[in-house]
Amino acid sequence: METNSSNPSTPTVTGLWQTGIKPAPSVITSNGFVYKSLSDWALNFAVGCGHGCDFCYVPSVSANKQAPKLRSLGVADPDLNWGDYVFLRTWDEKAFLKSLNRAQATPAQELKPDGNRAILLCSTTDAYQVIRHPDPKRRRDLQNHLRFVVRRSLELIRDRSTLNVRILTRSPLVRQDFDLLQSFGSRVLLGMSIPTLRADLSKIYEPKAPAPSLRLATLKDAAALGIPVFVAMAPTYPECDENDLRATMGALAPLSPMTIFHEPINIRAENVSRIEARARELGCALRTDVFKTPEEWQKYALDSLRMIERIAAEIGVANRLHLWPDKSLGTQAALKRMPEAERGTHAAWLARWWGLVSAWPANPTPSA
Repeated sequence: METNSSNPSTPTVTGLWQTGIKPAPSVITSNGFVYKSLSDWALNFAVGCGHGCDFCYVPSVSANKQAPKLRSLGVADPDLNWGDYVFLRTWDEKAFLKSLNRAQATPAQELKPDGNRAILLCSTTDAYQVIRHPDPKRRRDLQNHLRFVVRRSLELIRDRSTLNVRILTRSPLVRQDFDLLQSFGSRVLLGMSIPTLRADLSKIYEPKAPAPSLRLATLKDAAALGIPVFVAMAPTYPECDENDLRATMGALAPLSPMTIFHEPINIRAENVSRIEARARELGCALRTDVFKTPEEWQKYALDSLRMIERIAAEIGVANRLHLWPDKSLGTQAALKRMPEAERGTHAAWLARWWGLVSAWPANPTPSA
């Protein structure tokens, strides 16, 4: 296995993800999202992700379950090495169609009330990431494989089902499928993760992802072509003050996105030191004090959510806003820290956001 981790912009890629000698193809699976209103299913094309965002939940929740296999492929620590490995899943059209037919046949009463009968591309990786590899031919082969699998999957979903597709990416490479997305009509939503437009913060928190300005430009071009769009203004960072949040949301509003999702960042302790080290290298000061205790983080999160709610109302996009309050904000411990007179109102506020069903082009119900 080639090792390129000395270059932070070049993750190591070893090819296709297989369990022993048995290929592990991309198939549609149920997701475990709660209160997100993103989809009922997910379709992931890789184990690992070249964007390597330090706030990502995947290394601790998903990749660690694959630790033995990843170690056999040369990944010592799936969490620490996140962003340095991308193993693409194989393609088996028969297996994919079997999973598609199973999803298509799922009775409505077995689906999540907020899933919009949609398949998410992707929940643990990015369908449009740039594949990096020291061997140019190997890099091209892997990139072409990913491109084929993504496009073929979309074609089959469009032609062999009535299911919806939600794409969430950080990559302008999605432009290569604009023509295909246009053919879905109201069955598709294309979204970008744009927590901030500040390039300096992006370099600290998501150093290998494309610049926020490129993501915004891509979403603008998609909207101009009539492709329905949404935005995940998530996760925003402690350094995103009111001026920054207002500037970001103000830039998103002209796109008329179906939904603007928002949640504040919530990262584990070991990632805080990693982010702080990168910030020192770049000469930036961070507000990592908000991660010191659960109580401090909850105060920061609630302040951020309330601020976004107010800004959205002032800008005129409140009906497009969809907050993602963390479940910890509704615990008994959190409620006890509030004045007793405010607890009922707070619980009702949480319940409203947790119960919200996000808008879809074919059913554009206001988000709030």
